[in-house]
Amino acid sequence: MEVKYYSKPKLLVFKITEEIDECKVKEIRRRADYEIERFMPKRVIFDFDRVVFMDSSGIGMVIGRYKQVAMLGGKMELANLTENVRKIFEMSGVLKLIPEVNLQEEYFELTQDEEEKVI
Repeated sequence: MEVKYYSKPKLLVFKITEEIDECKVKEIRRRADYEIERFMPKRVIFDFDRVVFMDSSGIGMVIGRYKQVAMLGGKMELANLTENVRKIFEMSGVLKLIPEVNLQEEYFELTQDEEEKVI
């Protein structure tokens, strides 16, 4: 998983680069929790561009991070949902709770003002 932090807007982006199953969820959850507590961002975006498979444990991981970010006063968004991931999120109702954003537009605006910090 790739993690990028933009300090000016206090944005943390998690680019998930592997399949999301029960084994990988533990690793993703641990890393995401650490980075969220470390930076206390106002916005967190999970980028699913490279995810080809996700099971129900991925839904739980996303909802758990949503609750964590909300408790810290931030908001969470999802980006670049693949067809398979979008179906899972639609069927589970996650997209009614967590909005989807266009990360390409966000990225373009962010890179105009400051350099990203790859963690």
